[in-house]
Amino acid sequence: MLGIFLDIEANGLDMDIHKPLSIAIKIVNLTTGSHLAFLESMINISSADWERSSPESLNINGIKKDMLQEAPTIENVKANIVQLFTKLSIDRKTAVFICQNPSFDRAFFHKIISATEQEAAQWPYHWLDLASMFWSKQMAKAPPFPWDFGISKNSIAATYHLSKETLPHTAMGGVDHLIKCYQAVVGFPSLKN
Repeated sequence: MLGIFLDIEANGLDMDIHKPLSIAIKIVNLTTGSHLAFLESMINISSADWERSSPESLNINGIKKDMLQEAPTIENVKANIVQLFTKLSIDRKTAVFICQNPSFDRAFFHKIISATEQEAAQWPYHWLDLASMFWSKQMAKAPPFPWDFGISKNSIAATYHLSKETLPHTAMGGVDHLIKCYQAVVGFPSLKN
C-alpha cells in the first residue's frame, strides 16, 4: 500500500474564495517507508484571486505575490500530478491520501483536480488524518488524554520529541514533517524490530 503524503498552502481558509498556492506530494511505501516519488510546485493565481488573500494565511506560509510570477498554472500542476499518479499506477486499491488536515487539503486539491476527474481515474477516496491516528493511540493508553496537550501536528511532534514544523510553513516542509510524525505515531512495519 502506498501513502500519498500531501500538503497544500493556500491564500486563505475559505474554500469558496481562496486558491491553492503551493502543493507538495511524497509517495511512500507504507510497509517499508521508502520514498518512491515526489512533486512540489507553486501555483500561479490571478491578481483578482491574490487580492482576496487572507493576510494571516500569507503570514503563516510566507508566500509573496512575486513568488508566483514564474509558477506554473493550475492546469500545468494538474497535468504533472496526473502524470505522476499514472506513472505509479495510483488507484484506490493501492494507495491512500495521508494529511494533517484532510478537510482542508482535500477541498483545495479538488480545486486542482475535480472530484469527478479523480473518480474517473479511480484515485483513492480515503483521506486519512494524522490527528485521528494519534488520537486513537493516545486514547488507548490515556490518561493523559489527547485534549490535555493538543492534536496539532506540532503537539503530536512534541509528544514524540520531534522538532516543530519550520516557519514559514511550506507545502514540502509540511509533508516532510507529516512523514516524521506519521513514522513516530504509526511507523512502517518493515522498520520495526
